[in-house]
Amino acid sequence: MKRYDFIIVGAGPSGLSAAIEAAKRGMRVAVFDENKKPGGQLFKQIHKFFGSKEHKAKIRGFVIGQQLLDEAASLGVEVVLHATVIGMYQDKEVVVRIGEAVHHYKGDTILIATGASENMVTFDGWTLPGVIGAGAAQTMMNLYGVRPGERVLMLGSGNVGLVVSYQLLQAGCEVVALVDAAPRIGGYGVHAAKIARCGVPFYLSHTIQKAEGTDHVTGVTIAEVDNHFQFIPGTEQHFDVDTICLAVGLSPMSQLLKMAGCKMEDNPKRGGQVPICNAYGETSVAGIFAAGDVSGIEEASSAMIEGRIAGIAAACSLGYIGKEELETEYQKNQHALEELRQGMFAPGNRGKLMEKTEEGIDTSMNLLEKGFVAEDEITRFPGVTRSKKIHPVIECVQNIPCNPCQDACPKHCIRIGSHITALPAVDEEKECIGCGLCVASCSGQAIFLVQEEYEPGYSAITIPYEFLPLPQKGEKGFGYDRSGTKVCEAEVLQVRTSPAFDRTNLLTMKVPADMVMRARFYKAD
Repeated sequence: MKRYDFIIVGAGPSGLSAAIEAAKRGMRVAVFDENKKPGGQLFKQIHKFFGSKEHKAKIRGFVIGQQLLDEAASLGVEVVLHATVIGMYQDKEVVVRIGEAVHHYKGDTILIATGASENMVTFDGWTLPGVIGAGAAQTMMNLYGVRPGERVLMLGSGNVGLVVSYQLLQAGCEVVALVDAAPRIGGYGVHAAKIARCGVPFYLSHTIQKAEGTDHVTGVTIAEVDNHFQFIPGTEQHFDVDTICLAVGLSPMSQLLKMAGCKMEDNPKRGGQVPICNAYGETSVAGIFAAGDVSGIEEASSAMIEGRIAGIAAACSLGYIGKEELETEYQKNQHALEELRQGMFAPGNRGKLMEKTEEGIDTSMNLLEKGFVAEDEITRFPGVTRSKKIHPVIECVQNIPCNPCQDACPKHCIRIGSHITALPAVDEEKECIGCGLCVASCSGQAIFLVQEEYEPGYSAITIPYEFLPLPQKGEKGFGYDRSGTKVCEAEVLQVRTSPAFDRTNLLTMKVPADMVMRARFYKAD
């Protein structure tokens, strides 16, 4: 039986991060993953991450995945693919099926980083081909280059539903509606806003009544629900679609932990059945650790930090490092983790209506209910200013853990401060040079450059643009407002691309001067 210092089940963000930390400290590490490619969810994630530099903010998920793989390989981590761990015993022996063969391995320490599985909901016709999970749609698009469908309805307004909806638009799909039984949007407002300005309507307090079709989806009927989630007669609406995407939550894949005899708890706030762990991610069974979504559903940024802590703790438990180093590294990583768990979307605030921001500003209810900030709401936020000169307009209106814009500006025009969830503000005493780095760095695509007096009667607006084909200079189309409504004619002045922008193109359009604070998207038709 082959033996390792550290066996990791799952080559996703937490598993790879743990492997790197353990290997750095001299441990012999093996990672088993059932997929044909390591990296877990990271290689599906083409959007930029939130957080700060230490959280890999403004870097796209698939780039982070490759960075982790390269570092693990350089440290001698053994990654075994097409390897399904089918059993685990309390004495830290794992049973792995590789192809048709079954192998037994012994780990002095073990990390379970198996992630989570997509939840499903049942409705009339839910088993029809064309009803798929949002993660499956993401896999089809971003790993295999296949569009899941032509006309898609998304169920679920959490971050997964919002992010995948936008990626569906990028892939050339028409997202006919985004539906959620909850009365408010569950994910980041910046994600909802970029979907809304593309013209996708939100139907909150609605859910799917039935999927239509015989051998595949041809349509869907939704209806409004009351406070008890019962359908309200007469509110039915039909959409012609060929795909229904479900983004209705995740459940930790904790079966191996149960098999090993780890104490578990049913914790709805963490996604369901999760292991009881100490501060270092160690379960009730000494030497068996858990990290990432299997220990509680969070973002990939948090999973990487949890993995790092577990890897360092495993090294300490076997004597590769002392307790002093463990404590030092734990404090550093715990601080980074706590930063991600602040703000309006902190774990303790889930499901709560936050009526005011941390700064005491009234929350945009229009954003929560319709996906975009209303005209009479936008000016109360510190990132939204007026100036005759070119300047940033920052439509980030929720306290989320993110600050790349502050670091990106070479002239320090943008101020967040040391508190990562503070709303970004524009320092009007600093002169913007129009470089656009702030626009490109914003993970939520919530920053615009505005030149109110471009020429007589016209203003220029620079927007983030991540669709193909790219418009050409001189092209004439239309400007759309935050709700996705066509509001004016627009002319493309330039489209800037640069390695520094990391695939976020900057489109500058000329619009009538009275549209300068309204136009936020461009379409050619």
